[in-house]
Amino acid sequence: MSLRMRIVLGQGIGLALAIVLLWIPLSRSAPFMPLNTVLITAFLPGGLVALVMVGVLALRRLRDTDVITGGALRPGSPAEIDQRVLSNTVEQLVIALALWPFVALTLGGLVVIWMGVGFALARLVYWLGYHLSPLVKSAGFGAGFYPTVLATLWAVIQWAT
Repeated sequence: MSLRMRIVLGQGIGLALAIVLLWIPLSRSAPFMPLNTVLITAFLPGGLVALVMVGVLALRRLRDTDVITGGALRPGSPAEIDQRVLSNTVEQLVIALALWPFVALTLGGLVVIWMGVGFALARLVYWLGYHLSPLVKSAGFGAGFYPTVLATLWAVIQWAT
């Protein structure tokens, strides 16, 4: 299978996981939860994963004399890959910070809490896949990104009607 097809397959797997992740809380009747509690709970897993990423990257930098003295990370090195994963994770968290409060208000807090847990797990899969396999990387990316896209679209439709 070509690299492109593995990436497309991974994205399809990620999209399917996103649909399941959203369907579970949307199919249940959830009690009211204050927005601040929902958001703190939803962002905690992703924040913890980002914290671990920063720690691992710091340890990798500490072991490289050139990097510790201000040099650049070697292209393609495990540390450089971890830096890319961390950068993408921070980008995804910024998007989530902008959109998840609206999703929580419109679709309910339980949806966003599930999204937070799913995001953290998907980021770990993405990170592992970045080191091991384009298909796994792609599935992890999709499983972490598509819930935000789908939930935001659904929330906008619900809000507009």
